[in-house]
Amino acid sequence: MNEAHPHITWTDNEGQAQQARWLSLAGHPPPKRVRVVDDSLNADAAYKLACEGTGLLWVGDFHNARQLLQALGRRIDSKAERGAKRGAGIAKPAAHLKDAFHAHRQAQALRARVLGMLLLPFESDHGVPLRRAPDVRQAGLEAHGAMAEHYVASLRELQGLIGAFEWRKKGVEIPALKDRIHPHHGVFSPVRGEYVELVAQAPLPAASKNAGAFDIGTGTGVLAAVLARRGVKPLQATDLDPRALACAQDNLARLGLAERVKLVQADLFPKGKAGLIVCNPPWVPARPSSPLESAVYDPDSAMLRGWLAGLAAHLAPGGEGWLILSDLAEHLGLRSRDELLGWIHDAGLQVLGRLDTRPAHRRAADTSDPLHAARSAEVTSLWRLGAMTRP
Repeated sequence: MNEAHPHITWTDNEGQAQQARWLSLAGHPPPKRVRVVDDSLNADAAYKLACEGTGLLWVGDFHNARQLLQALGRRIDSKAERGAKRGAGIAKPAAHLKDAFHAHRQAQALRARVLGMLLLPFESDHGVPLRRAPDVRQAGLEAHGAMAEHYVASLRELQGLIGAFEWRKKGVEIPALKDRIHPHHGVFSPVRGEYVELVAQAPLPAASKNAGAFDIGTGTGVLAAVLARRGVKPLQATDLDPRALACAQDNLARLGLAERVKLVQADLFPKGKAGLIVCNPPWVPARPSSPLESAVYDPDSAMLRGWLAGLAAHLAPGGEGWLILSDLAEHLGLRSRDELLGWIHDAGLQVLGRLDTRPAHRRAADTSDPLHAARSAEVTSLWRLGAMTRP
């Protein structure tokens, strides 16, 4: 079997062995056990099977599958609430937000695993051959590309795929651009606009007028677009993910900026030097559970440390590196301010200044969030860094 294209196997209702290609954009492996189910399966039985790791290949009514997924979610939440109440009576709350963070991530992973067990069949054109199924062929094509065979994927991933498709059509309003950015599936959406505003407002270093700028890890291309609108040129934007580069190209073309930004597939820096080098790395040093989460979670702060380590060598004389970074990891006890300042110093860099802003997203005000204490204290900063002057 081709490891690059895993397959899922099951026995149909007539006792015949079947198989299909398995697709998971989150990189999840196919369930080892699969049972064909339909509208006759009740939620309690489905929950038990899913918790045991049995994939539920749905062949009934599509709307009933959606209702079953919601019922599974309610059972997961109910169990979590009962566990929290029992724990409150016999143990103290987590001594540190770091413990609460890891517990929260574990709960998220468990929820994703159980809900991911409800599976759907797909035709090679990405259509769902079930009663009352919506037409998701275009959304599937944009996410997966053309397919030569039928396949199986989870209903939960399909819902995410549909949501991403709608985001791509609608776009995200970016006040700094007075326009919209359209994120593609698998590319993180710039929904937290405070960091974009920092890049739009920070004074440009004089060196950027002649030596231009680099946008490292461009994603949707939003920061490259902001710099281009500010008149920075020449301008190069890099990313390692082909999906991100395609997304950035699409957005720059929509904004009429495609000829002003050169897109480069690179791990961090392109060749040469620039008067301004901007980077918005993942903010939280933890392991992502899907490719999309790689925009937020980065084990051991690898991208952050790599960018800092290479920055001085790529700065033109008098140039600046702009590091856009939330301090959420510090409040969670995952990275200290002293560690960050140590990495800056060890890279031969100095702090020239800093612009701060507070996030305005809903989670910052949600007191029911287990990480509310950290989120409510969070500050997002634009660190202005320069090469250290030698005596």
